[in-house]
Amino acid sequence: MTNITRRSALTYATLGTLSACASAGFPVAGSREKPNIIFIMADDLGYADLSCYGRDDFSTPHLDRLAKSGVKLTSSYANSPVCSATRTALITGRYQYRLPVGMEEPLGLRDMGIPLEHATLPSLLKNAGYTTSLVGKWHLGMAPEYSPLRNGYDTFWGFRGGGLDYFTHSAGGRHDLWDGDLETHEVGYMTDLIGNHSVELIDNYARGGKPFFLSVHFSAPHWPWETPNDEAEAQRLAQSRNPWAIAHYDGGDAETYAAMVKSLDDQVGRILRAVERNNLESNTIIVFTSDNGGERFSKIWPFSGRKGELLEGGLRVPTLVRWPGVTTAGSTSAEPVMSMDWLPTFLAAAGGHEAPDYPSDGIDVTSALAGGTLPERTLCWRYKFQSQEACRKGKWKYLKIAGNTFLFNVEADPLERANRKHRDPEIYADLVETYQSWNGGMLQYTPETFSHGMSGAEIADRYGVVQEPPNIPQLKK
Repeated sequence: MTNITRRSALTYATLGTLSACASAGFPVAGSREKPNIIFIMADDLGYADLSCYGRDDFSTPHLDRLAKSGVKLTSSYANSPVCSATRTALITGRYQYRLPVGMEEPLGLRDMGIPLEHATLPSLLKNAGYTTSLVGKWHLGMAPEYSPLRNGYDTFWGFRGGGLDYFTHSAGGRHDLWDGDLETHEVGYMTDLIGNHSVELIDNYARGGKPFFLSVHFSAPHWPWETPNDEAEAQRLAQSRNPWAIAHYDGGDAETYAAMVKSLDDQVGRILRAVERNNLESNTIIVFTSDNGGERFSKIWPFSGRKGELLEGGLRVPTLVRWPGVTTAGSTSAEPVMSMDWLPTFLAAAGGHEAPDYPSDGIDVTSALAGGTLPERTLCWRYKFQSQEACRKGKWKYLKIAGNTFLFNVEADPLERANRKHRDPEIYADLVETYQSWNGGMLQYTPETFSHGMSGAEIADRYGVVQEPPNIPQLKK
């Protein structure tokens, strides 16, 4: 990793952030200690899948409690409508389209990963004096070359691929559970195991004295659709000869999905209690979010679309932040933030520095978390299936799907149904030009990017799972 010189004066936040917050009247933590950081990410959780965001057929009391003690973001975006691309942006703080690994969508069909020389969020926090750990899903390259341990994490327990069975811890007939770079075998439901290891680490951190960065990347509520009581279903899937069985297209229902989300909520509750039990609450930043929009059984109201689509439902994700001294209990922010913003935000809090050779495309969003505003900027996305492209600036969003183009006011029309491109042609033209200029600075798709250099039969034989193309709704031009 790039060797970044440590800051000589270790403060709770960078002097620039402190000055900006103070001048704007925002609260700033008084402690000069570096804050601990716990970043919790769900997998395929829809925008309204938490009761604090509108889910009304079941409750998520622990995440609701986190919302009541911090800030709830209502315009939080994933960098991509699929997971590995968002994870690339999260760990690098940059648009994923700057790296070949971020172009795979999905990753895993050939050997790729984050280049070892590229600075990452955990490596930069290590330079700032942090202990770093990842528990749960990696999905940014296979070991040994692309191991989490070679990308800035001191410890790793979890799985390397994009999905696995909750009980057998396998996908496509391949066992995928690791302690560091050593294969390990544990009995239990994956969501519970991730919670167990996270709580154990927090207990150990409390005795260590160093600031820590803990990434907790759950597989829930990603398929297969299995509750903590569905071990028999796991065995049925394991015995199936269908190479796509892990995607569980013939399984699941609303009740199963509810149990999976509630299990996730229970484990977040355990993490919150571990922080409190160890007297770490006053100096620990906790962020909860999702890697992309919801899948088959998710609730995404008031949006349309889902995972794999650049409609709001495929991109907007629930995000809760509790940051003592910065966030106000029970507050809400509608400022647009994106996955790549967490790297500069956490580095500012830690008194760290970005790598000069790998400047972030994100920004420090502390002011938004504190109840203020962010500078207006344009956020951009693209997704290779159906040749999708989008960008948002202020209340306006440009969208292109399968050759059809749109302009939406996503504040007044969150369902994205009133195409304004002919009513507001200047705004439409400006956003199209902005998108094209941005896209020109990114890596471009090639035929191999779409096929991964393999036939469909080869992909199915080698990996067992092929991502289902998105079900694009028929929007009017």
